[in-house]
Amino acid sequence: MRYDIIVIGGGPAGLSAAIQAKTRNKRVLVVGARTEDIPLWKAGQVDNYLGMPGVSGRELLERFEAHAAALGMERMYGRALNAMPVEDGFLVSVGSEVVEGDALILATGTAHGTKYPGEAEHLGMGVSYCATCDGMFYRGRDVVVVGQSAEAPEEANYLHGLGCKVTYVAKTRPDTLDEAIPFRRGVKLEVVGEGNVSALRVEGEEIPCACVFLLRPSVAPGELLPGLEFRDGYIAVDRNMATSIPGVFAAGDCTGLPLQISKAVGEGLIAGHRAAEYLDRTRESGRNV
Repeated sequence: MRYDIIVIGGGPAGLSAAIQAKTRNKRVLVVGARTEDIPLWKAGQVDNYLGMPGVSGRELLERFEAHAAALGMERMYGRALNAMPVEDGFLVSVGSEVVEGDALILATGTAHGTKYPGEAEHLGMGVSYCATCDGMFYRGRDVVVVGQSAEAPEEANYLHGLGCKVTYVAKTRPDTLDEAIPFRRGVKLEVVGEGNVSALRVEGEEIPCACVFLLRPSVAPGELLPGLEFRDGYIAVDRNMATSIPGVFAAGDCTGLPLQISKAVGEGLIAGHRAAEYLDRTRESGRNV
């Protein structure tokens, strides 16, 4: 099956891109996990999406997907294993199937790497990947920041400033961490709790907490599409959301901070528009895309 544009990733950025491409009469396929498997689905309340305070992550995703589906977006559930440029476009392997597209939009989010024991089970119940997104819900409560990214100390300081009682866990204490924040050295971690998180087990000892913020660096999806250029671990894009590979655009968390829904939707809009424009331009010139 051949499409004008294949979007890899069905979160806010990918669905926003799909909507924009469909309004420009492009045949669009969105490849990715089922909506309920997207981390945003488990967010009980989102207060920083313009005009929709208090909405749940589930409701947002359902609205986004219904909008895209109503415009004729096609959906394939599964994991995109690799994408390969060919003379007239791209081949994308999805499980045992191969689909063809004239242009690609990468909206893969951030890859969180190997999960800690208890992490997946407590996602949305005291495990978070974004301090600035969820910190407000834990004012006055004990939280643990597992710092594995360059921005983690800044986010821990942000939580401390909000009034959270923060403990920072990492291999070494970062120089930029607020001196008032306790530090615990450790790499063997486990999230524990019956239902909601009750503690983080560090090297066998438990730190009681209501939330564990796992702040990892983004892992570049270079294995998906070799040849992409990266900047600070994220896909490098220009103002048109174009990557280093002609015909490939990217949007959302995979392009860098801030990891916010509004940013993802905005970048998806640009990527979808520019990908459609790229196809129109190349087809008018008579060149292969």
